[in-house]
Amino acid sequence: MTTMNLPIVSSCSVDGCSYNHDHDCHAGAITVTGSAGAACGTFVHTADKGGVDAHGHVGACHRADCRHNDHLECTASGVDVGAGADPADCLTFAPA
Repeated sequence: MTTMNLPIVSSCSVDGCSYNHDHDCHAGAITVTGSAGAACGTFVHTADKGGVDAHGHVGACHRADCRHNDHLECTASGVDVGAGADPADCLTFAPA
């Protein structure tokens, strides 16, 4: 899978994240972690804005128990990030 084929972060409602610009993720690629929830491991709580001049993508997913996970890569067409068990979770997570 090339970076051109990585799923996009369709929306992000986490206002306190450095990569969130007007509800669009601008991280080059986020990592969904395998913690208790499906947390966005790229979440950075700061007023400083960072990231790239494009939509963020899903670079890796540590939740092997998600139906969209194939060899730790996300196969969803896009993901939504927002508050869940953590301040920033992958809301597209679906148990396999």
